[in-house]
Amino acid sequence: MSWNQLLATHDERVLPWLGGRTIFDRARRLTIRGALPPELGWHRFSLGGGRNARWVEADALDLDYERGREVVRGYLVGDRMIADQAAVRVDPRAVFEQTEQVWLAEPGLDRFARALAVRRADARLIYVRQEFPQGPEQEVLEAWQDRKDSIDDIAGVTPALQLAFVWLTQRRAAEEARAAEAALMAELEAEERARAAEQRRLLELYNEAERHAHGRRVLARRDFGTAAKAALAVSGAELLDHRDNVRRGEKVVQFRFKQRRFECVVHAETLRVIDAGVCLINHATGERGDDRFTLESLPAVIDEAMRRGVLHVFRRV
Repeated sequence: MSWNQLLATHDERVLPWLGGRTIFDRARRLTIRGALPPELGWHRFSLGGGRNARWVEADALDLDYERGREVVRGYLVGDRMIADQAAVRVDPRAVFEQTEQVWLAEPGLDRFARALAVRRADARLIYVRQEFPQGPEQEVLEAWQDRKDSIDDIAGVTPALQLAFVWLTQRRAAEEARAAEAALMAELEAEERARAAEQRRLLELYNEAERHAHGRRVLARRDFGTAAKAALAVSGAELLDHRDNVRRGEKVVQFRFKQRRFECVVHAETLRVIDAGVCLINHATGERGDDRFTLESLPAVIDEAMRRGVLHVFRRV
């Protein structure tokens, strides 16, 4: 075999791929030629004699990957590592600064799980395996589940484990705060949608009422009794009788509402109230409110006065 053939010999290695076209075989930086792996993880690569590599297939973690490489042990919190070397007692404002991202961490690990990671040539930490607990982890987990503020009463807690406890506690508080805020926003949005829907409904009712009211006013010019009966029915009142008023163009209307009899004077064509027959005076200003209502709306005003206990009837029937 010639030297050229020897240099061209291909070797296969299982290495972690974190995206892009660069991988590392110890200190050796390689460039992937051709197709890239479909997803992040451990993959088998074919290495040539130069600094090129080709993806072969997805593979399982190389159990010998840690040999001859720098290893870091500590507590894994999500995809962050709190190394055993953490020596500073907890500063809640700087917890994140004392963690480091770990790539390809195994899913489903317990809280306060210990792990071993390897530092790649580009300084990234690659998860390799879970480590055995040191002793107090179960007690710390129970304290976290019980929502305790401190684990100072648990013996053997290292600064790294203390950091893990504080960080998980802070993360839970933040997640719950976000969930509460999201729930509040959802409630406010639901209320806003309900208000908008109610406004649309009222607008539709108003438009419909306006159409019917216009029809009743046209009808009133031909058949006042039928128009008055329809107008009073809008609020649940019953027409009893009607007659011409002494003033031209006005009608006296008698009706029953909530088992009581009432009398009012309205415009013969528009059905607008001229004399409500009940007190509609604003005592603060002395202003009469009779002409603000129509035969359709007057019973509703009487109903409100009844419920508030302030109904005063002027025209007795």
